[in-house]
Amino acid sequence: MTYQSGIPIRFPKCGSGLLIFLLITLVPTLTAAQSSRSKLEGMWSDPPATTVGAFCFFLCTDAGIERLNALLDDPANDARPFAQLQDEARKHEREFIRLRLTDAALKTYPVDQADNPSFLRCEPPGLAQQMFMPHQLEIRARGNDRVEFRYGEWEARRTIYLDSRKRPANQPPTKMGESVGHWDGETLVVETSGIAAGIAGWPQVLAFSAQHSDQLRIVERYTRSTDGTTLMMTATVEDPWSLREPLVLKKIWRWAPESKIAPYKDCQLPTEFSKGVQQ
Repeated sequence: MTYQSGIPIRFPKCGSGLLIFLLITLVPTLTAAQSSRSKLEGMWSDPPATTVGAFCFFLCTDAGIERLNALLDDPANDARPFAQLQDEARKHEREFIRLRLTDAALKTYPVDQADNPSFLRCEPPGLAQQMFMPHQLEIRARGNDRVEFRYGEWEARRTIYLDSRKRPANQPPTKMGESVGHWDGETLVVETSGIAAGIAGWPQVLAFSAQHSDQLRIVERYTRSTDGTTLMMTATVEDPWSLREPLVLKKIWRWAPESKIAPYKDCQLPTEFSKGVQQ
């Protein structure tokens, strides 16, 4: 048995030529996978204090970022407060998203907070809400064939399987779905299906908050910046019931090794709310 980076590698009895071939091909592959994984592992939290970081605090799109940058680059806006420019870019982004929604989804778009079970009944949200909530995201390897995501909001946990498994055809959908991942260089790619119908986005504050069906499929790409200080998620969302075409959403976290995820105990049921009023 040979050890490489703490991984036991068993080689069958064979000729020296085959053994050398295995050493040359298998060991670097395992080492590279471990190296990529370790670069994402750890605690991430609220985004950096930059214009894009503030804009992508929950989620954002390239269309929204481009609009915000155009507004910031225009000398005519030099005296306008950033919050005002951000709101204008958000309106542009909301329209960009609206044009990609089906008639079925537009009936309830944007989703009212009064129709959000997480708000009304303190129910843990589904994946398409959870992944865009603020605060911490902890990433940890659990052996060689899985990665665990742990979120600060609701202290939700999610397992990413790296063993190329297929979701059973008769498996009922769940709130978090089933996630299978692989490494594309130093980027973790995660494909999730089997997500129960629910809400995408966050009705409380987001420009994007729409109902989705159980046909929802999400492909996420997680990449750490070259300086190691930020983590970017690019999520391609597909759902034939709610979307006319795939929608690409983004979110940014800041490296925060000092941050801790506390038990989630502070959810309080609303005592007063009005439909049509975002709380």
